Amino acid sequence: MTNADTDEPTFRGPVRDLPAVTEHKEIGARLRAQRRKTGKTLRTLAAEVGVSPSLISQIETGRSKASVNTLYAIVDRLGLSLDDLFDRKISAPAPSPPSSEPAASGISVCSPDQRQTIDLETGVQWQRLTRGTDAEVDFLFVVYEVGGASSANGKFVRHHGREYGIIQSGRLRVSLGFQSYELGPGDSISFESSTPHRLENIGDEPVHAIWFSLDRHGSRDAD
Repeated sequence: MTNADTDEPTFRGPVRDLPAVTEHKEIGARLRAQRRKTGKTLRTLAAEVGVSPSLISQIETGRSKASVNTLYAIVDRLGLSLDDLFDRKISAPAPSPPSSEPAASGISVCSPDQRQTIDLETGVQWQRLTRGTDAEVDFLFVVYEVGGASSANGKFVRHHGREYGIIQSGRLRVSLGFQSYELGPGDSISFESSTPHRLENIGDEPVHAIWFSLDRHGSRDAD
């Protein structure tokens, strides 16, 4: 089924029993602010991403969710990271009990109710597993609802970086170029994100997985 107001199919099947509902208007506002900062018009950004200006407008105003492919393309064209979309004020954690041991630096603990979440148009949810921004990696708990996929209409995506994932439940098909891999609980995979890829739930239950994306901005390739 296609949403008459967008270029992408509408996914009928909300992610269930998961904390931290995303405020799409906040994410859209960040995208709009960055687009204006870069001097791009709706039409210019839409042409670069390969969608209509109306879809970009609806994403910016929170009236439409982006697919994984579309969101990746938008943040890439605007010079943003996924962390930039997640980044908003987080309630302070409960104070820790007194300890005679000194606090270790560089440690971040994130409980399930503190995760920042993005719900995507194609039946996919991302939950950030870090309390704050990490410029080097995206560390995510991902959910693919039944019928959910990383992109609509069978399209593949490619971008900078390398991805690592391990499946906790469900069955996920990972298509990489002309090859396809069907993963179940306990299976893991890693691949270069520059390889055209698409992920989709091929089972009858939601897929839960831990996903780790490294170097999405291509710093490894910089001179």
